[in-house]
Amino acid sequence: MNRALSHVFSLAVAAVTLCSAPVMAQELKQDHFKVIGITSTIPAAIYDEKPFWTKTIPEASKGKLTADLTPIEQMGLDDQSMLRMMKLGVMDFAGMDITRMGGDDPRFEGCDLAGVLPDMKRARAACSAYRDVLGARMEANWNTKLLAIGASTPQVIWCRDEIKSLADLKGKKIRVFNNTLRDFITGLGATSVSIAFSEVVPALSNGVVDCAVTGSLSGNTAGWPEVTKSVFMLPVGWSFNVVAVNKKRWDNLPAETREFLTKQFAAYEDKMWDTLAQGMEQAALCNTGKDGCKLGKPAHVTLVTPSDADMQRAKEIVSNNVLPGWAKRCGTACVADWNAKIGAIAGVKMNAN
Repeated sequence: MNRALSHVFSLAVAAVTLCSAPVMAQELKQDHFKVIGITSTIPAAIYDEKPFWTKTIPEASKGKLTADLTPIEQMGLDDQSMLRMMKLGVMDFAGMDITRMGGDDPRFEGCDLAGVLPDMKRARAACSAYRDVLGARMEANWNTKLLAIGASTPQVIWCRDEIKSLADLKGKKIRVFNNTLRDFITGLGATSVSIAFSEVVPALSNGVVDCAVTGSLSGNTAGWPEVTKSVFMLPVGWSFNVVAVNKKRWDNLPAETREFLTKQFAAYEDKMWDTLAQGMEQAALCNTGKDGCKLGKPAHVTLVTPSDADMQRAKEIVSNNVLPGWAKRCGTACVADWNAKIGAIAGVKMNAN
């Protein structure tokens, strides 16, 4: 290659490298976002969401991008109204438990059907497989773009009294927060009660409910050990937290800002799952008052491990109540999609009828 051609080639390589280089903070246009967050007392909010918006984004953007983060309980909003608020442009970004939107579209429950995915790795894989379904519905009907998916520690059953088996839950009043949990609790022969997360502690204290479902560490950081004696450690869900943005707001951002945020949200998603993995270990330490509790509060509740008989009973409830209940709400086409994307990972085949 002669010198002239070599020079031209070098310039071409430099141009390609420049075009493919990551967006630098100095290239970003100044912007400020209004964000409504998940409940502030749960670990995902404490260790992931708040640092992301108040520290990670401002620091990584060299102060170009900032945000006001307001937890949902301070806004006085109903969890189930989040997508409607997003569509109206009430906020730019929001964190939300996607299963709570199941009343608007049953597909939003799809990757967290109660009792179907008891281990974390398969739960993440299943929701990743279903991501395009969730994203498409959010964009088509709610003018909302899905940016990241995380989860809370396993959703387990916290009770005022000592609970030793699933049979002990029969006849109890149990707080739930979505339709698929309601199906599971009905299958137990118990009564489901819908109560906002921030109101559960007084409800348990006053006997309005006997038990309540939430994460093994989320309950700890929200003070549930103060009003409960036992936690039945049957994973009935994961309370998938998604981060979304008003699509009009997103589309109007400069391309450089969208590229920058897309990479930040990918890292944020990984961090949420890392926190979940740590949280599962921490929940056991914190809830039993053992050394090494760092993500929660030292407490003393009895952690009850389900027996083989309990696990078999749970499978029967999933088969007889959870899957048929969701299939009825979602329909034949929805079930076929679920079987192809999630059922294959879960090892479960749902009957549309």
